[in-house]
Amino acid sequence: MLDRSQVLHVARLARLELSEEEIERMARELSHVLDHIEKIRELDLDDVPPTSHVIDVLNALREDEPVPSLPVEVALEAAPEPLAGGFGVPTPGAAE
Repeated sequence: MLDRSQVLHVARLARLELSEEEIERMARELSHVLDHIEKIRELDLDDVPPTSHVIDVLNALREDEPVPSLPVEVALEAAPEPLAGGFGVPTPGAAE
């Protein structure tokens, strides 16, 4: 089973704050996941091709076809401060 320091390390990497109760629960749950991974490692998977889906998935999206886009003037109508044919954005660090 994962110990407290390992759970806290993973939580820090994930930028999570965990309560004492959550640390204990995560130790059990993550240990359970690692146990499953170890069982999978025991299997002979040399003849199993890598997959991203458990079933065959066909492209369900339409073909990309160029179409006329929204005119710049129309797109910028609602912009609070359009600049040089684009959207004006504040400079990082500038005072508001």
